[in-house]
Amino acid sequence: MSPSSEPALEAAEEVDREDVEIDGLLEAVYRYYGFDFRQYARPSLRRRLWRRAHLEKVTTMSGLQERLLHDRACMEHLLLDLSINVTAMFRDPTFFLAFRRTVVPLLRTYPFIRIWNAGCSTGEETHSLAIVLAEEGLLDRTRIYATDINESVLVRAKEGVFPLEQMRAYTENYLAAGGTRAFSEYYTAGYEGARFDRSLTDGVVFSRHNLASDGSFNEFHAIICRNVMIYFDTKLQDRVHDLFHESLVRFGLLCLGQKESITFTSHADDYKVVDAADRIFRKVR
Repeated sequence: MSPSSEPALEAAEEVDREDVEIDGLLEAVYRYYGFDFRQYARPSLRRRLWRRAHLEKVTTMSGLQERLLHDRACMEHLLLDLSINVTAMFRDPTFFLAFRRTVVPLLRTYPFIRIWNAGCSTGEETHSLAIVLAEEGLLDRTRIYATDINESVLVRAKEGVFPLEQMRAYTENYLAAGGTRAFSEYYTAGYEGARFDRSLTDGVVFSRHNLASDGSFNEFHAIICRNVMIYFDTKLQDRVHDLFHESLVRFGLLCLGQKESITFTSHADDYKVVDAADRIFRKVR
């Protein structure tokens, strides 16, 4: 072996070693805690794992694995790191306009409505959905199931308290999304933040659910899962699409994020496009 090839070989060995360590860490987390991140997109996952490693002051993935298995608080912190919590009320306002225009008329045909908000995070999207349904006269006959892998964010979602400094931006989103009332009517401002009216979530079931490993738990007239699957690899995306297809009633609605699609999935022919721009599909078989 020439001396010039040694640095390249050492770099390759370092990358291979890191991948092996990450695989072992993810397997250990799955076997010990039951959280399955093994099919999350690797580049994003790697960055978040190293962030946690640096905060825990360990220098290898094996060191982080040891810390995770012996310190439950470390695992709780990692769970927060790996959860997708980028959210806002009425995020992507055009989606909620499309929801009012195309989904609501179809939901009106059901005497009782079940909606699954998968990956609800801290609850901003769930509350936005509840406001739309209330303004359309459907909230009283709707059960929303808001799920997330992270118990901590579910607690915050149940509380319905959001940063007061965000209310101006949220008001702008609400108006752009076709809101018909004064947005301030839905919350009470206080020192701890903006507390939203409890009546919005009286019909909401907040529960933990892992899209990577848990199964179907009901039949739904609509499933909303936006900007979640972009963090999954192709195999896990396929698994989630199988789950959603199984969980939707015939002619149910599937609502995805603007960067997500069913085009290259095994269920591409099982849906009709309702709104291409805002990724709303109707199950036809």
